[in-house]
Amino acid sequence: MEPNDRPSRATEGFFGRRRGKTIRPHQAAALESGLRVYRLDLTAEAPADLKTLFKAEVSALQLEIGFGGGEHLLHRATEAPATGFIGVEPFVNGMAKMMTALENRPLANLRVYDDDATRLLDWLPPASLDGIDLLYPDPWPKKKHWKRRFVGAANLDRFARVLKPGGKFRFASDIGTYVNWTLLHCREHGAFAWQASDAADWHRPYEGWPGTRYEAKAIREGRRPAYLTFIRK
Repeated sequence: MEPNDRPSRATEGFFGRRRGKTIRPHQAAALESGLRVYRLDLTAEAPADLKTLFKAEVSALQLEIGFGGGEHLLHRATEAPATGFIGVEPFVNGMAKMMTALENRPLANLRVYDDDATRLLDWLPPASLDGIDLLYPDPWPKKKHWKRRFVGAANLDRFARVLKPGGKFRFASDIGTYVNWTLLHCREHGAFAWQASDAADWHRPYEGWPGTRYEAKAIREGRRPAYLTFIRK
């Protein structure tokens, strides 16, 4: 599916814009050539061993949903070359920024998907991932839009299916209602155990955390980020 062929707004798990400002010609060229190299083809059956998707030899598999401009994903994939990373970002401008960065430093342990993350989650084999990151997702702050939040019973079912026992689901947000929403939904689901060693733990960034531009904006505007970790039982 080409970017111009995709729905402009909502699918099952994505309700935001697909495009922002018109991307520059160089970014457009990087996007086109980069997706030919890094994009996953969901029309083919998923391999039983996802490690075969990567040019590098990898021993663990991580998924990041909604990587924005890719700062965090690029940092992690560079720092952990023995881990295979899959990044999902339906927003064309964010994917173009990522593909432009990869022109200068290609990564053999990275693959991407540029459409609805629920389609990828349904394509993945059971118990195939070591971790899932959902970092600063759209909070949909109006109560009438809360049903659009990515964390919910259906997607937690998907997470539970694709995570290995002991695998981690990490969630970061600066919006208190979404943090509470995620804690409640994970507790009600039953497949996830929240890891917090002390009262300050959920405000402590993850080990090796590089920060993101969304986080920096939240801190500038006086909002305190929370970093939750749940273990697949």
